[in-house]
Amino acid sequence: MNSQRQKKFSKLILQELANIFLKEANSRFGNVFITVTDTEVSPDLSVAKIHLSIMLSDKKEQILKKIKQDTKFIRTELAMKIKKQVRIIPNLVFFLDESADYAQKMDSIITSLNIPKELN
Repeated sequence: MNSQRQKKFSKLILQELANIFLKEANSRFGNVFITVTDTEVSPDLSVAKIHLSIMLSDKKEQILKKIKQDTKFIRTELAMKIKKQVRIIPNLVFFLDESADYAQKMDSIITSLNIPKELN
């Protein structure tokens, strides 16, 4: 269970990282659309798990690898935005959120089903 403090901190990080990815995604990671879908913060606020959705690209794993390589830059950008609101700038750990891909796959499976009409 997350405390109110963790929830507020998590929401702040989500909003600021979303802005960072909105501004930096095209120049640093190519023509992709990156959204922050969820953040989870440790109880001591020192680690933040960031779940990202990467769209408009077939090379999601490569982009995630590039994001992980640029973690220092992203953390510095985050620090510049939230340094007056928090004491600790958390270490960022990025994960790929594939729920949108899964939903799209399930939708295509459901629409391709051939369900016969009920016989009376």
